[in-house]
Amino acid sequence: MASRGGGLLVAGTASDAGKSVLTAGICRWLAREGVRVAPFKAQNMALNSTVTADGAEIGRAQAMQAAAAGVEPEAAMNPVLLKPGGDRHSQLVVLGRPVAEVDALGYRPYKARLAGIVADCLDDLRGRFDAVICEGAGSPAEINLRDTDIANMGLARAANLPVIVVGDIDKGGVFAALFGTLALLDRDDQALVAGWVINRFRGDPRLLEPGLRQIERLTGRPVHGVVPFRAGLWLDVEDSLDLASFGDGDGDGDGPDGDVPAVGERLRVAVVRLPRLSNVTDLDALRAEPGVAVRLATRSEDLADADLVVLPGTRSTVADLDWLRRRGLADALAAHAAAGRPVLGICGGYQMLGRHIHDDVESGAGEVAGLGLLPVSTVFEPAKLLRRHRAGDAAGGGLSGYEIRHGRLNTAEHPGAEPFAADGVRVGAVAGTSWHGLLENDEFRRAYLAGVAAAAGRAFTPAHTSFAEVRRRRLDALGDLVADHLDTTALRRLIDGGAPVGLPFVPPGAP
Repeated sequence: MASRGGGLLVAGTASDAGKSVLTAGICRWLAREGVRVAPFKAQNMALNSTVTADGAEIGRAQAMQAAAAGVEPEAAMNPVLLKPGGDRHSQLVVLGRPVAEVDALGYRPYKARLAGIVADCLDDLRGRFDAVICEGAGSPAEINLRDTDIANMGLARAANLPVIVVGDIDKGGVFAALFGTLALLDRDDQALVAGWVINRFRGDPRLLEPGLRQIERLTGRPVHGVVPFRAGLWLDVEDSLDLASFGDGDGDGDGPDGDVPAVGERLRVAVVRLPRLSNVTDLDALRAEPGVAVRLATRSEDLADADLVVLPGTRSTVADLDWLRRRGLADALAAHAAAGRPVLGICGGYQMLGRHIHDDVESGAGEVAGLGLLPVSTVFEPAKLLRRHRAGDAAGGGLSGYEIRHGRLNTAEHPGAEPFAADGVRVGAVAGTSWHGLLENDEFRRAYLAGVAAAAGRAFTPAHTSFAEVRRRRLDALGDLVADHLDTTALRRLIDGGAPVGLPFVPPGAP
């Protein structure tokens, strides 16, 4: 390859068409072929994020794609991250650091400066890697946003990237979506769209063949492959607000990893689905455990038979605490704890379990009463704490995890309170931690689940699940899907040589 690495943009007909999965799969396939490859997403809107080794915040999906590529995640792989804090405003994170709170219209003036940052990051990655596989955002045919686009065709044009468009046939209307996406792009944008991928196909591929040939004739662009439907392959979902891929969660051990079910009874885990739930990926390790059935809860009755209730992280702690009270879930949590049944709070959930929250930063609400189940109080500060811990460091004491928060917690004296994990506290069956990723520590997770089982009076023995191995197997499965079902020769040609010259224009083009 030339000194400046090749590139490819994976766009989609819509959100959740499979861009993240396909990008990860291509990265895994290339890495196994000996190619030095990196993922890239110019602009990501997601509530699931992680912290890099140097303390930058990026989307979890890009960290997962970096793992697929076998490289360390870095801020350049996701230079712009938008974290929704309400229906109309988001925290703007640039190069891993929060810079502003913006609404949709207020974000537009930032775009010109961000375009330069995005271009510099992509150029930097292409100078260090043989190939950079870029993931688009939403759809490239969002014609109301095209003039300020930095993530789809705007990026492709600026960097001269070939584009493949993935469509989800499981949702229906895939051929209309593919054709319509192309037909709404202007001539110069269309010149970079080099082919199609059909995702999540169920059934006999021979039934699809006539449609594939027709879309090729109508658009003058090849179908590079049909990816079959595979449930439960993707960890680290991009957006907590779209949890369709939360997993089977039935605890029967029949997931894609082929795990042997745990011995004894199942454990039932209810995760409170907060309106602005963030880092739901903290539960991936529980979902990978045979014999642990994980479900989302939005009503007080959803907690009634749970052996463990998890109050997860949130981008809007005070607003989601108010939602808990209005839904009757706060009372249900208190009753659950009073009965000696385990409750686990993570980050924002931990803050809610405390006595008081003082927030002049996220909500501007000032002093708010917490649920009073743990002897802690929280004060929100403007500076966001971004920190990653590795096993064996002084703070972790043998555990790994990471912190993303504005809230600083203070622990008060309380009879019966004891330390929990690295930074948290436990009183009876109620525990809290500010660390994300804590349950990915295998020995800690097994011990905690054994304690939950004992409190529930269940004869449950945790399996010897290695979450790192679960991740590895699923990433390999994504790489296998690409290697087995896509035209990899055509993909390499696009990555190395760009879009073919002379691709036909499909009218009417952009209005």
